Amino acid sequence: MKETSQSNILLESGTNELEIVMYKVGGETFGINVLKVREIIQPLPVTKTPQHHQYVEGVFRLRQEVIPVVNLAKVLGYPPSPEPNQDKFIIGELNKVKVAFHVQSVSRIHRISWEQIEKPSELSQGSHIQTIGVIKLEDEIALLLDYERILMEISPQVGIHMDQLKALEPRDRSSKKIVIAEDSPILRKMLEDTLQEAGYMQLSFFENGQDAWEFLDSGSHCDLLITDLEMPKMDGHHLTYKIRRDQKLKELPVIIFSSLITEDLFHKGEKVGASAQISKPEIVELVETIDQHIE
Repeated sequence: MKETSQSNILLESGTNELEIVMYKVGGETFGINVLKVREIIQPLPVTKTPQHHQYVEGVFRLRQEVIPVVNLAKVLGYPPSPEPNQDKFIIGELNKVKVAFHVQSVSRIHRISWEQIEKPSELSQGSHIQTIGVIKLEDEIALLLDYERILMEISPQVGIHMDQLKALEPRDRSSKKIVIAEDSPILRKMLEDTLQEAGYMQLSFFENGQDAWEFLDSGSHCDLLITDLEMPKMDGHHLTYKIRRDQKLKELPVIIFSSLITEDLFHKGEKVGASAQISKPEIVELVETIDQHIE
């Protein structure tokens, strides 16, 4: 596969489709959303850093930026690449952090629907505790990793922290009902703790956009929706698109809270009608934005 940039493979907003870069580690196939990928390059010399995390090989310089390298074989418990000449660095950006994921080969890009991605059962996950989705393709199955969780394990400061809420004034928002669509268990727990700390006590959580849509479509009362973007069955852009075209729900405030909110991709949320878009892990900004949209 040629080195590439995600700028050439953007999709229309709200179609519930995504493009994934397929790669291999330890003989197994994995995928990463193209929207997380800035480019794919040949491995460059890496400088080891003292007291680094066991998953981190070190850092390297790319066009004046110093980027850490995360070895996904180590993350997944696999041996080093048997054919290092096939290795690639997938340069990703999430939670406002750039990182190079060291993989053992890159094959192709697939365009699929989020409906083709299922949540893995606890039994099927096995050692892949970092897996959040099983991608069903015609000729194979690929795994979708929780890249945000991997980064938080390496560097906890990129996650959500309740102590950031101390800057906000006390508030009572216990009467307001918020629906949250978020597929990552660790982020659901973080959001629950932080939003309750901020005074929002009536929270309904759903693992994907489809479940959240069915809840809202049933007529259940809700004052505001917070949605992630990457979710099995239905993504956040498509969920927002459906809400804006529903007579009962079209005025519902929708806040997209995702690691994919970058300048390049902000227009996608605007196009489907998001009320606001906030990059993880900016929890204070999220709470302030909720306050602005809830009467």
